Amino acid sequence: MAKDLHLVGFRVGRETFGVPIHLVHEIVRVPDVTAVPDAPDYIEGVINLRGKIVSVIDLRKRFGEKQITVDRKNRVMVVEVEKKLVGLIVDSASEVLKIPASEIENPPNVFEEGDLNYVTGVGKLNGRLIILVDLTKILQRGELKRIGELAGAAGVA
Repeated sequence: MAKDLHLVGFRVGRETFGVPIHLVHEIVRVPDVTAVPDAPDYIEGVINLRGKIVSVIDLRKRFGEKQITVDRKNRVMVVEVEKKLVGLIVDSASEVLKIPASEIENPPNVFEEGDLNYVTGVGKLNGRLIILVDLTKILQRGELKRIGELAGAAGVA
């Protein structure tokens, strides 16, 4: 029998997304972010997380949200992607979701093209749809390298 999938649920805009719980190190309130010159617009900058320099990406901008509201529910979800810690700003992140494997479907064809290939499936939970995402595809290889360089450069300064 297939196991349940344990996910951390987070919201961007009106949608709920999920990432595997083992990738999420912690969820923190949005701290002061130090801007990094010449970074793409969705890279907010870097934060000092207990002595570690962590690059911060605004997932709302990465997902093309038009209306970005800053409020107390906003969170930075610190995740590990290819052995690098990355902070992702989301509208809110709170719930741990348990979705039975039988309730997860492959993503509709619309997600296979171009920039949307980071959707790995759609989970059904109590009448809600949870969009499952692959963080390594959201943060493409080149970006991950650059994020590592940004954090490294900020740590030296």
